[in-house]
Amino acid sequence: MPSEKKSEPFRIAVIGGSGVYEIEGIDDLKEVRIKTPFGEPSDAIVTGSLNGVWCAFLPRHARGHKLLPSEVNSRANIYALKTLGVEQIISISACGSLREDVKPRDFLIPDQIFDRTKARPSTFFGEGIVAHVGFADPFCNAMRDVLHVGVKELAINHHFGGTYVCMEGPAFSTRAESEVNRKHGFSIIGMTAIPEAKLAREAEICYATVGLVTDYDVWKEGEEVNVETVIGNMNANVANSKRLIKLVIPRLAALLEKSCACRESLKFAVMTARDSINKETYEKLKPLLGKYF
Repeated sequence: MPSEKKSEPFRIAVIGGSGVYEIEGIDDLKEVRIKTPFGEPSDAIVTGSLNGVWCAFLPRHARGHKLLPSEVNSRANIYALKTLGVEQIISISACGSLREDVKPRDFLIPDQIFDRTKARPSTFFGEGIVAHVGFADPFCNAMRDVLHVGVKELAINHHFGGTYVCMEGPAFSTRAESEVNRKHGFSIIGMTAIPEAKLAREAEICYATVGLVTDYDVWKEGEEVNVETVIGNMNANVANSKRLIKLVIPRLAALLEKSCACRESLKFAVMTARDSINKETYEKLKPLLGKYF
């Protein structure tokens, strides 16, 4: 657990590969293991101070990359971060490009998402409490703006805006699927942003994704995705993602003192009458709903 001298919450978190917390300048590194009503998070959450800001880092697929995208317990991950006090999440996500101009090793900061997943729990609600959060703009625009300025300052090849289509996996796309996604105008394809983004919204946590492009999916003849290509390009992107995180963390911390609609998404979302709310479910969801009930 965090040291006793640490009393402030960890208000910013990074979810990504297992190496994203190995960033020069992180002090007071510790591991936190949290049990949740939704099971175990992907791994221990690593906490520390980066440029004077207390942060949490969670390897999405567990250290050693042991979890398939469909096996990631996103409900436990987001719930655990919420109980730590997290109000912003930066998602670092490897993805494939569906556009000629979005090249491997480019970064893309999407503004929209399209859900093609099939077998993932994507809500905290049910079992006696019904809630419908707004999700028209799935990523926090204030966070996106900070990330955009950061990639420009670091001279990282990047694209601002576009749609991330989330597939189930773990197999990569068929050629037919890839061509359909291109015809829909999607920009990048990945396997992890759903249900993370939906659950973050339900937890009233600002959330933004940085897509690290590793390949051209399978639509570009002669450059079809394969594991060797993905790993090579992914490793090349790691250094830039660490530079970006280190740069933007203090700037994102400054946003926390400003109001954001993401952090009030449950204000009018619960449809269940107060006298009909399941008490057991409410106790489970108290970290999310407590300020309203």
